[in-house]
Amino acid sequence: LAGAVPEEERCGVERADASLTSSLFLQRFAFSRPVILRGVTDNSAFRALCTRDKLLASFGARSVRLSTANTYSYRKVDVPFREYVEQLLKPQDLAKLGSDTLYFFGDNNFTEWGPLFQQYVPPPFHIPGTSPAYSFGIAGSGSGVPFHWHGPGFSEVIFGRKRWFLYPPDKTPHFHPNETTLAWLHHTYPTLPPAEQPLECTLRPGEVLYFPDRWWHATLNLDTSVFISTFLG
Repeated sequence: LAGAVPEEERCGVERADASLTSSLFLQRFAFSRPVILRGVTDNSAFRALCTRDKLLASFGARSVRLSTANTYSYRKVDVPFREYVEQLLKPQDLAKLGSDTLYFFGDNNFTEWGPLFQQYVPPPFHIPGTSPAYSFGIAGSGSGVPFHWHGPGFSEVIFGRKRWFLYPPDKTPHFHPNETTLAWLHHTYPTLPPAEQPLECTLRPGEVLYFPDRWWHATLNLDTSVFISTFLG
């Protein structure tokens, strides 16, 4: 299905590089709009630890918790990490509902995954009154999470490409909570008039998206992808 997952040509999210200061981040983006950051950190060492072989060697026998890829009610399933990578890490089935789609993201055992997370360099920006928490994930082509919202955070792509769709808090998107992002892209997205289309962009390895508090967002992995988010709670 990889060839059937399109990458849009346009990007409506502003980009910034290492010249962005903390004060400008707070002033221009932290509380108002998303931004894509490039070159603000160097995670080459972390990336080297996230290859298939390295992850299987370190965590293959460990149990990981998978969540269903729907918006409001999540079913949790525990499986060995090796089983997930070798048997479940497949392209998304367009006909499959979110409640029947298992996704590895967010439920990380920090005792087991802590040594890996210690090698990750988060973006150098902070929001007063918040503290960071990591969520690590691996997912197949066409997978993703449908529209939802929570507090602010950063999300970095380590391997693969991830397409993002975003709406501000006052603009609720049209979606079914049990429809996968891939199904939404095929069925709903083409029908949206210009005024109802999302802000969107595709992230590539080394790029970080910042999303503010309560912004609606959905994701779509265009390739088998490895990614990590830093949630600010």
